[in-house]
Amino acid sequence: MTPAAAKTAARTYGVYRPVLPVTSPRHPDRMVYTGDADGRCEIFTWDRSTGAGRQLTDRPHGTLLCAIDEDEAVWWFDEDRGGSGCWRTQHFDGGPDRPALTGVPHGRPAGLALAAGGAVAVGIRTSEGLSVHLGRRGGTGTPVLRTTDSGTLCDLAPGGGLLAVSGPAHSARAVTLLTPDGATVAVLSGTQERTWALGFAPATGLPLNPAPAPGRPLLLVMREREGRYHLGTWAPGRGLELLPWCSFDTEIAARWYPGPGGTRVLVRQDRHGRSRLFTADLDRGELVRLPSPEGSILDAFPAADGDVHVIWTDAVSVPRAMSLSGAQLPGQSQWRLPRFGHRQNLWTPGPDGPVHTLVTTPADRPAPYPLILLVHGGPADHDRDAYDPMVQALVGSGYAVARVNYRGSTGYGPRWRSAYSEGVGHTQVADLVRARAELLERGIGREGSVGLCGTSWGGYLTLLAMGTRPELWDVGVAVKPLADCVTAFRHSTPALQALDTALFGGTPDEVPDAYAHASPSSYAAAIRSPLLVVAARRDVKCPPEQIEAYLDVLRAGGVAHELMWLDSGHDGYDGADHLAVIKRSLRFLGRGLPSAPVRAEPPPHQERR
Repeated sequence: MTPAAAKTAARTYGVYRPVLPVTSPRHPDRMVYTGDADGRCEIFTWDRSTGAGRQLTDRPHGTLLCAIDEDEAVWWFDEDRGGSGCWRTQHFDGGPDRPALTGVPHGRPAGLALAAGGAVAVGIRTSEGLSVHLGRRGGTGTPVLRTTDSGTLCDLAPGGGLLAVSGPAHSARAVTLLTPDGATVAVLSGTQERTWALGFAPATGLPLNPAPAPGRPLLLVMREREGRYHLGTWAPGRGLELLPWCSFDTEIAARWYPGPGGTRVLVRQDRHGRSRLFTADLDRGELVRLPSPEGSILDAFPAADGDVHVIWTDAVSVPRAMSLSGAQLPGQSQWRLPRFGHRQNLWTPGPDGPVHTLVTTPADRPAPYPLILLVHGGPADHDRDAYDPMVQALVGSGYAVARVNYRGSTGYGPRWRSAYSEGVGHTQVADLVRARAELLERGIGREGSVGLCGTSWGGYLTLLAMGTRPELWDVGVAVKPLADCVTAFRHSTPALQALDTALFGGTPDEVPDAYAHASPSSYAAAIRSPLLVVAARRDVKCPPEQIEAYLDVLRAGGVAHELMWLDSGHDGYDGADHLAVIKRSLRFLGRGLPSAPVRAEPPPHQERR
């Protein structure tokens, strides 16, 4: 799993955040994985052939990212509470841990690539931008790239002769290929059609005819064209070749199969809140759907033995690692978590197509219910048929929960993803309002007892909705939100500044009205209902300075609110913080919607096995 995907899982699933086991390239029975250690994420090893396992890391605030190289050295990212750190290694069987590469600055992870033959590339993001370093484990990292542009290391070619760096998918440097001395070999632009790099072909079995020239490995890419996502391959000197038989109407992720005959690709499609798996055979030009349980696959990895490992979940099943062949995998949750409610799908007419809402209602009492719209983050994300502790805690407390995949969400195609016809934020709020109206009309929720709750971008939409349509909401909880767009930009990372620049059409100095129109702080004084703001002191994505700017507006307007500060970053790996937020939110929502039962903490489900 990529660092970005892993952090998304950590942000979303709270108490237990599984990451797929990573297998040794030479010994597939030897795996490393992120598991639960008393409510924290930590790194574990497991040998399937012997059943032996051990906890490798033990840090106060958890550890999430890990990998294993061909010499069976386990890599793990040693970060502080603010998310900055460096890679360290320790042998699978134990021993001291050491810095993975010397000479690499501390920063935030921006890609790790381990190539056959021992070469390794590390991407690190600091306040000065992105740097990519090449070397061998335990040695000195040589800088290959330093740039202030937004980007991430994608992959290192077999043998270490070529690096792929991903920029923003819409940018002129969506994909850049570099030699080990830092020379640019080729650039693939995404200005006309958004483009993503997905990884180099394995060393054995190069696909397609004609094969790329020696020393020019084949890169798997995805390109958005005519409302669909197309897989393709690219190598210097042969150009980009899209596969017309391998295109999808909604977002996909893809990986090469490892090992001999590397002509197949595993494709995972996110579609309408659920997932599908496919195998694409590039030699035969065939796309075959794989059988998988209904629900959501958060990550999928093709094993060297031909098996497929996945992280699977649905609305009442805790995310867990599983094998499609039925083989045993490590990393199961030690927590007994609740399973409440009835599920249904709602499709509400809208100007750009129907808005999909996942609704969960209490099973032990009749409608109508006090209603919570639980707003997902992103904006490039979506709510899934997936387990969420907050949903279960709310439903177990008597609320109906609606999760709205508003315009801008992934999983519904490029047109839906780029639909901002009513302006940034306001388009999404309009969809929340439409969903609210239908939920009340159908008798699921009741007037006078409707709340909003969201985290990150979901927290931003909660604040914006409460300020722009204050008469509709009776209580709100915003966790680590974007609250003041201009201040957030000034104190944000280069990657997020690039995202804002693309979203708003410029910087705050270039398009100040666009930022003001979208900023919750512009409307904060109009809020009428109780509001809880949860913020993090070490948050670099939604920095504390912009929270303070928003709070100043609330205080000046005399708006009643409560505030909870966490001593953490935006993405926490310690379940105690997540549970503290759930408890505080439940108490606050219970007071704001007095017709609902008030619980001081989530339903009693935290007994260990």
